[in-house]
Formats: sequence, C-alpha cells, structure tokens
Amino acid sequence: MNKTKLEKILYYFVLSTLILSIIFIGIRIIYAPVYSDSEAIRTKSSYSLMFVQCILGVVALHLPDIFMKRFSRKVPSLMVVMYIIFLYAAIFLGEVRSFYYNIPNWDTILHTFSGGMLGALGFSIVTLLNKTEKIPMNLSPFFVSLFAFCFAITIGVFWEFYEFSFDGLLELNMQKFMLEDGTQLIGRAALTDTMEDLFVDALGAFVMSTLGYLSIKYKGVLVEKLHFEKIIKTKDK
Repeated sequence: MNKTKLEKILYYFVLSTLILSIIFIGIRIIYAPVYSDSEAIRTKSSYSLMFVQCILGVVALHLPDIFMKRFSRKVPSLMVVMYIIFLYAAIFLGEVRSFYYNIPNWDTILHTFSGGMLGALGFSIVTLLNKTEKIPMNLSPFFVSLFAFCFAITIGVFWEFYEFSFDGLLELNMQKFMLEDGTQLIGRAALTDTMEDLFVDALGAFVMSTLGYLSIKYKGVLVEKLHFEKIIKTKDK
C-alpha cells in the first residue's frame, strides 16, 4: 500500500526489530529456567510472554494495510505513525527491554496514550459506519464524542480480557499480578495494574473525546485530520 517515507522507515525498523527479537527470544526460551530466585535471571514464562507479544506485534503492524485493502480507505498518516511508535514502545521497549519494570509508570503512560489514540480512531469509525467522507452534520457533536469515548473504553476492556485469558492459558504475567521474580501479589495489589489501566484508558479517551467535541462544535481542524480518505482505484491500461 501507498506509504509516506516516514511510515516506511518506521515500519521496516519496527518489523526488523520484532523479527530479530522473536529469533533471539525463541533461543532463550530453550535455555531459560522454569523458576528463578533472582530478578536478573528471566524465566521461561517471562520469555514466553515476550515471544507471544512480539508475534502479535508483527501481526498488529500489518493491520492498517489490511484495513486499507478491505475498506479501500487510507488511514491518516499521523495515526499510522503514532500507532507504529506505540507498538514499538509497548512491545519491544516495554516487554523485551523491560521498561515496564525499569521505567516508573511506563505502562500507565502507554495506556493513557492508547486511550487517546483509540478515542481518535472512534471519530474516524463514525465516518466509516456512515459511509461518508466527513462526519455527517446531522449528528450531534455530543453523540459522536460519546461514541468515540465508549469505543475507546470498550477496546480497553477487551484488551484486559485478552491479558487475563492468556495469563491463565500460557502462565504469563501481562496483568502484572506477580513480580518479575515470580512472587505473586495478593488482594488489591494484584488488581492495581488492571484497574489503573482502565482508569487511564478512560482518561485518555475522555481528553480526546472532549477535544473532538470542541473541534466538531466550533469547526476546528482536529477531527478533519482523522478522516479515512477513500482510495480511488485506477484501471491499468
């Protein structure tokens, strides 16, 4: 698909990083211990989480192209760039480089950002569902903003469903219910990560929905930049 130069650079950089990580982690899983008393030594479950996340990252990296081919709509370049950067920060930096453990509030920052990004996507989905190039003028700005907010929150909830399910099936720790050395948290401490994620998802979505509401109501340019452009197919002569 047609990409800007920046999109191509970021795409191939992140793709190559994830593929190399998959190869390296696949080798490390073989030799990693099942349990470890040292935080410096990663276990098989820790590497398994990285392995699964990197594979899903490669798949997720191609979702904008799949979307464009399916709906013949060009995803806004800014949204694609931010999406690729988010995948890199969440998967490679967060899981592979252990930013989730070593950088304070890294997970919170990413969830806040993703809430806003999904809120922005919610505005774009409105035009797609109505089969229009722009948000129909007969729709209430409040309704469109509420839809964008609810869309972002719903995706955030489904993400927690995904984390909970794979934590149980593959003995992973995406919901951070245990420390890196395998010590399991108890009570509210075990729920803290999930609830913080949902709270900041809502915060990011609320901020973007509010900005989108003001943009529609007062005819700003923010929402205009979030529209999916229709791809015009030309026949080869």
